[in-house]
Amino acid sequence: QVQLVESGGGLVQAGGSLRLSCAASGRAFSMDHMGWFRQAPAKEREFVAAIRWNGGVTEYSDSARGRFTISRDNAKNTVYLQMNSLKPEDTAAYYCAAASGYRVTWRTAALYDNWGQGTQVTVSL
Repeated sequence: QVQLVESGGGLVQAGGSLRLSCAASGRAFSMDHMGWFRQAPAKEREFVAAIRWNGGVTEYSDSARGRFTISRDNAKNTVYLQMNSLKPEDTAAYYCAAASGYRVTWRTAALYDNWGQGTQVTVSL
């Protein structure tokens, strides 16, 4: 079991930036594949970005690609989501998630083992 705690959310104007952090504790974080998801009110949780255990492979949703960057520091047991050029439609609760072992896809929330409590991101006009 791994415990995840997100931080870094807040209120930002459109065009601004935020960096979310997800601190992990518990089992060997360095072997987990990590993902970021978000959920807006009355909407389903959606994939944002994912990074493999060694940081060598990343993938992004179409809306995140080119604006967001996922990274990890295994020595600090932390994964990050740098978000630039934020838009009002990015407003949501953002969650990090961990998965141990191979998954056929990293874009499906149900395939992750552990979740954080979420951090709210609000982008104003």
